[in-house]
This record gives sequence, C-alpha cells and structure tokens, in this order.
Amino acid sequence: MKQYSLNTPLLTGKDKDKKRQEIKEYFLNTYDIYESLFTMFIDDKLFYIQPEPTRHPMIFYFGHTATFFINKLINMSIIDKRINPHFESIFAVGVDEMRWDDTNRANYSWPAVQEVREYRQKVRHLVCELIDNINFSLPITPQSDMWIVLMGIEHERIHIETSSVLHRQIPIKYIKDIPAFKICKSSNKLITNSLIDIKKQKISMGIDDSHELYSWDNEYGHHKEIVDNFKVAKYLVSNKEFYEFVKDDGYTTKRYWCEDGLKYLDNTKAKFPAFWIEDKNSFLYRGLTAVVDMPWNFPVDVNALEAKAFCVYKSIKDKQTYSLPTEAQYKAICQTVGLQNIPTFDSTKANQNLTNFSSCDIDRHNFDDIYDVVGNVWQWSSTSIFGFDGFKPHEAYDDFSTPTFDGKHSIINGSSWASSGNLISTTSRYAFREHFYQHCGFRYVINDKKTTAKKENNIYENDSLVDQYCEFQYGQTYFGVENFAVNCAKIAKQYATNTTKALDLGCATGRASFELAKIFDTVVGVDFSVRFIKVGSSLKNDGFINFYDTTEGDLKTKKTITIKQLGYEKLKDKVQFWQGDACNLKDRFTNYDLILATNLIDRLYAPEDFLKNIDKRLNKNGVLIITSPYTWQISSTKKRLWLGGYKDKNNKDIYTIDTMKNILERKFVLLHTQDMPFVIKETSRKYQHTISQVTVWRKK
Repeated sequence: MKQYSLNTPLLTGKDKDKKRQEIKEYFLNTYDIYESLFTMFIDDKLFYIQPEPTRHPMIFYFGHTATFFINKLINMSIIDKRINPHFESIFAVGVDEMRWDDTNRANYSWPAVQEVREYRQKVRHLVCELIDNINFSLPITPQSDMWIVLMGIEHERIHIETSSVLHRQIPIKYIKDIPAFKICKSSNKLITNSLIDIKKQKISMGIDDSHELYSWDNEYGHHKEIVDNFKVAKYLVSNKEFYEFVKDDGYTTKRYWCEDGLKYLDNTKAKFPAFWIEDKNSFLYRGLTAVVDMPWNFPVDVNALEAKAFCVYKSIKDKQTYSLPTEAQYKAICQTVGLQNIPTFDSTKANQNLTNFSSCDIDRHNFDDIYDVVGNVWQWSSTSIFGFDGFKPHEAYDDFSTPTFDGKHSIINGSSWASSGNLISTTSRYAFREHFYQHCGFRYVINDKKTTAKKENNIYENDSLVDQYCEFQYGQTYFGVENFAVNCAKIAKQYATNTTKALDLGCATGRASFELAKIFDTVVGVDFSVRFIKVGSSLKNDGFINFYDTTEGDLKTKKTITIKQLGYEKLKDKVQFWQGDACNLKDRFTNYDLILATNLIDRLYAPEDFLKNIDKRLNKNGVLIITSPYTWQISSTKKRLWLGGYKDKNNKDIYTIDTMKNILERKFVLLHTQDMPFVIKETSRKYQHTISQVTVWRKK
C-alpha cells in the first residue's frame, strides 16, 4: 500500500501536461489509500456488517466512492456510458440520517466483494484515461470538466477518513493488526491544561474564485465577525482530562447533558467514550487496527454532546463558564498563531495527512504555544454550519452542503490524523450531527463577554431556485393560470384505473405528491435534488415550510405554508420522499399504477434511455403522464441526445412529441394530449409564462 499521502494539487500552473500527471498521481494515491483500508478485514464477510446502525454495510462504502466518479461524470455530460448501472444506483447515495436516507436492509441486495473490486478497477482505468484526455485550461475553475474529476478525488479523501471511523467501530476480533497502521506510542507523562489569552480581532472567512485549491461550495462567499477577547485551552482535552468527567459520574449526572445528550445516553447506554474499552479498573484504547493500553495523553475522541457535557461539568467544578469555541473563535486562534494554508504550511508539522495512523500526545505539535491548532483530532465547535453571503451550491453536487444548513450539523475545526486533501486546507468547512463520531475531540474556551454562536441561515435564504419552486408549487396563482401541480393530479385522477401506488418522478418541492395522495393509497416522490426533496419532507414531517418570495432585487418577503393550510394533514402518511436519478432508479422503485413525470424529460442526461425503460416501473395497464415544454438545453442534455428541437441530416424538423411516439408506442397506447400553461414568479414584476404539453400513455 501507499504509506504516504500527497497534497491536493494547485489549480494553477502553466503546463497542462504536467498538471495532468500531477492530478493522475493524486488520484491513484487517493484510490490506493482508500482500498488499503479495506485490507484490514480478516474475511470478505466483514464487508457485509454494519458497525454503525445508522450507516450502510461496509460494502456500500467500498463501492460508493467509485460510483461517485461515474455518476457525477454522467450527470455533467462528461461521459455518456455507464460501467454498471446497477452498482451506480445501489452505491449512489450515502446516509446522514436525513429523512430521505434509506438504510432498510430489505431494499438492498449487495453484490459479491470480488465484483466490486473488479468494478473499482474499471473505474480506475476510466478516470486515468479521462485525466489523460480531458479538455481543460489553467487555472482549473468550478466550471471545468477537470473540476469534476477533482471533486471525485476529494470526495474519496473524505471517505478515507469517515470510513476509517467505521472501521474503528468494527469488533477488533475481525481486524488484522497491520504494521503500516500502527498506533503512535505515548509518553503518558503528566500534562496539565492551561488557558491562553486571545485578543479581540476582526475575522474574515470565505474564499473567492481566485482561490488556488479545490474547495467545496460552502467555502465560497464571505462572512465577517468581530471576536472579543477570550481564553482558550492550550491543549486539546486528553483522555486523562476527560477521565475526571467519567470518574465523577459524568455520564449519569443528567444536569450536565442537554436534551439531545440525554437522548443519546438513553439510546446508547454510553458510560464512557466510544473508543474506550473497559478493562477491570481501567480502560483500553481502540485504535484503527489494534487495542492498546490507554494512552492518557492522546486527545479524547468524543461526539459534540459529550464535549458539551464536559464543559458544563467543568464549569460547575471550576466556577467558570467553559464552552466550545465558535467557528469564528477558532479562526481567531489560527490568525493569532499565524497558521499558513497548504502548500505553504508543511503538513508534516502536524499530525494530519496520514503521517501517522492514530492520534498522538497532545504536547507534540506546538503552534506558538497553542498545541494541535490543526491535526491530531478534529475539534467540535458550537457553531451550526451555515452558508456564507454569496453561497451557491455547485450544480454537480448540490446536496453536499445545503441539507446540513438545518441547525443540526455542528462545524468541526482543524483536522485529524486521517485528514488529507481539502480536509487539511485552512479554509475547509465540514459539519456533522452532534451525536456522530469522527476522529474528533475538543478544546474549551472562556469568553470575556457572552458569545453567541453564529446560527445557521435558513437554507432557503441561500437558495433562490428552491424559493422560486416553493412559490411556484405552494404560492398563489397568477394571471388566472391554475396551479400546475394541482392540475397534473386532476389529469391523473381522470385516467388512473388502479389507485394503489403512484410515483411522482421529478417531484421538485413535492406539491403534486400530496395532491396524488388524494387519489392513491401510496405516493412516492423522487427528485434528483436533495434541495427540493427537503421541502416536501419538511412539510410532511414538520408540518410547515418557510421560503422567500422575491419582490425586487434583494428585497424578499418570508412566507410560511403549513400542512394544515393545504389540507394535507390526513395525507402525509401516504407520501414518501426519496432522492433518485430518473435515468437510473434503484430496483425497488417499481410496481406503480401511475407515474407522473413533470417537466422532466428535457432535463435528463439520457432521455431516450428513460423512455425505453420506464415501462419496467409500471404495472400492466399502468398510466404514464409526461409533461414538458420541450425547452432543450445543452447544459442538461448533450445535443445529440435531444429528442427534438433540431433538424436531422436530411434537413427535416424533428419534434419531441414525434420521437416520444416512436419510442413509447411500442409498449404504450397514447390516450390523451393537451397543452397546460404554468406561471413561475421571478419577482413582483417578472414572470415566466410557459406552455407545457401533457401526454397520457397507458401501458399495453
């Protein structure tokens, strides 16, 4: 295996051939490191266990990072041929305990490990060829095809770390003790924490398009804060320091724990951190591939709930007010010690970038008298992640950040021993749910003044497209044009003969799904964009949605729509929402009496494939309703894959409806055609008035 990790490449340069080689070397290094993690299992049967109940089995993660490359390259029209559609469906979507995540084992039939190994080799070969031949210019920008390759690499770098956490949760009897993954040795000398003064200062966060490192969308934009004087712990909280909390009944004293913390304790019955193992009158320590005597000087690995409980405990004990630092306070620490970003900063000067395969003593890496400012373990903050001013989701991965702007995902600062690539950039931003385990610990602060952590923006404040669709589907009607989603459901009611199960494909923010539930026993809403799925899911589960109606320029009006207002209270249990790719749906999306594909066909990367295979999802005599204004665009569909809107080689006009008939009439009977208008409001004085053609088909 590779025993070193390369730094993420710069986006700048003058020699494209040299940059290709640099990116290929980085890709192969990443791919090899990731695969090496899966060599620690004593048997291939271990690929099918679930070390964490809220996660998939390990076979999913082995296949996931490879399918990510293919799915993103397909969706961005960089390649147009899949390697294995089935794998690229079942391995497509990970889980973050979102309402649309699917961890039901009954919905999956995992392939043999050897098949996935062979698949990964095919992806390796394809990506290498692509790097050699892809057209790009320097500097590489978020609009570049090469950016999508880098996105796949950096995504796998994330999974090197997150998968190693899951590996660490597998019972040690199933794990090989691999010499390359050795745990660092600890001196276990006595280290007493103390506090360092940080002076009041102005903090600016966020990057712009000139940034020379690959970055995720939440890093772009700008945000400024004034950080008042505060004191910060010189060291990360060690296993020894945290042991005082454990010894003093920290896990059984309810007043130390917040409401979510008490739920965590009730669910897990935890009495000490997850990577501690009780041994007679002491504890052992679970590393990646071995269990050793407790290294008391290593930073403790805890979730945010445990870290916050410790701060309450210490506050009561010391008669001081300790807390986790905000994101801005952490940036003030970095600014105070003059932390440099890669490649200026030598990543070997900290315990990161896989220079070791475990944590190490908390007094080993000094940053101007504050230790482990980066590296060793991540550090929980008190800030829920939010989008900076100017945030825009990247179209290739629009669900990377926006689902986490929900007040439930706390920023983690710094990096860990397992962090590499973008993860060790000083501008990177990652967040996790507070009960999640990562290679993450904490340090505490004392504020001179009361400091409130920056709360998340409402997701829709950063997402004008979602706002627009919420207004389109749930807002008022304009110019006498009826609500489009409601009208589509009326047509469904007119032509459906069986009303057991319906699929709303391309459901957007979910209005038609609820309307179909007035007719069908079960309705499944599927959309490619989590940004949209989140709306319907919130209406179903929370009973309301908030969005912003643009009046003029930056002037917006906040709107709230409730499920009671819509009259959907008794329908919500009939509706489910899932993320999915209409051109490559999972096998379980089948046996429907009706499929509604609303304004979808001209936004698909493979519309002909969709039409040729959609019958497999329908029962006999099932109804397919397709609506579309046929506004083809090369940003969604390569022109050679358009179904209409062009002249053929004989200079004949080709129309979408004729191509649809040629394809669908082999398996369907066309029942009905009509035009249906809709109006989308952009501002109080600008509206889109569009005519969609509705075609209704019955499966033969």
